[in-house]
Amino acid sequence: MALPGKLKQFNIFVDGASMIGVASEVTLPKLTHKTIAYRGGGMLAPVKVDLGLDDGALDMDITVGGLSADLLARMYEDTADAMQLRFVGAYQNETSPGYTTCEIQTRGRFTEVDFGTAKVGEDTNHKYTLNNTYVKITVGTTTVLEVDALNLVLNVNGVDRSADLRRALGM
Repeated sequence: MALPGKLKQFNIFVDGASMIGVASEVTLPKLTHKTIAYRGGGMLAPVKVDLGLDDGALDMDITVGGLSADLLARMYEDTADAMQLRFVGAYQNETSPGYTTCEIQTRGRFTEVDFGTAKVGEDTNHKYTLNNTYVKITVGTTTVLEVDALNLVLNVNGVDRSADLRRALGM
């Protein structure tokens, strides 16, 4: 019988600096396609036409315990891919020994900080929203997915799905 791998611990690195003990929660990217319904003559039903990724499909949130002046200082970066964030998760399957590493490497910039509420004697969390232009997901040593919005790259399990499109555009 197999059991699913469960996240046992994680760390986040912002431009290489470890956030261990500071980052308390991560909302990972929700990869969604932008589609439109098309139904032409003679079709029994509409077909969803894929137009790429939805707005915000690469976005993620990180929640830190308390005030982080280092993160706050990164709030108004000049370029869309100004900062690198790397999530490293250790997943364990209870039916086999060891851990599987999942890394999600992103490039983007913060677009929002939510300071939440402040109350004396209570825990304080601040949530940062990161708008990403690049996401790379690696499980173990295998790159499963790589999306580079600025360079029109979509790699899935080592297959460059946008190579023909870049060629057609003279890139």
